[in-house]
Amino acid sequence: MKTSLLRRIWVTFSSYVIGFYASLLNRFTVTGTENIPRQGGVLLAANHISGYETVFIPWAVHRHFPLQMVWAPAKEELFRNRLLGTLFRSWGAFPVKRGRDVRAGRQLDQLLRSEKVMLFPEGTRSRDGKLGPGNRGVGKLIYDARPTVIPTALTGLDRWTFPGLGQRGNITFGPPVQFDDLFERADERDTHRLIVERVMAAIATQLDH
Repeated sequence: MKTSLLRRIWVTFSSYVIGFYASLLNRFTVTGTENIPRQGGVLLAANHISGYETVFIPWAVHRHFPLQMVWAPAKEELFRNRLLGTLFRSWGAFPVKRGRDVRAGRQLDQLLRSEKVMLFPEGTRSRDGKLGPGNRGVGKLIYDARPTVIPTALTGLDRWTFPGLGQRGNITFGPPVQFDDLFERADERDTHRLIVERVMAAIATQLDH
């Protein structure tokens, strides 16, 4: 998806401001960025424990890939405020309706074929910090678009408060998940379930490191 140079400069600049807060005023670390491909469709599949993730994951990517967008579906309620909605859109977020949103699904499919996309397969934030099951629809997206899937593990952010100082947190980007055997299977519910289960297992592995 084409984006203007001005927009990409804005996103990169604002992410560095966020990075100053995260890594210099606090103790946020990032590992495994070498696992993220520079080009092609990439799905950053992460556990969901805090609202901070939606800004820290893009910052972690922009540190190594300046001027690249990181797209993200977000619940439509976040866009009801016109000012905040404009800000979220400028960072690459786009609204998704609750339930089955065909239009958003098509947009995700298109983005996953050539862009970097951030997604939380659990679909909702974990209140206890434990990794929940993934949504089968994410397996369908992966089956159709065939992006490189990077399991992304976040720790510590569920204990963060704003504007606190000296807080610890971490993002770990794991090696790409392999699906060649599952892509040979039929395009059906069981295949999609197996794909997302493999994604969640890969995220769990990174959380255990």
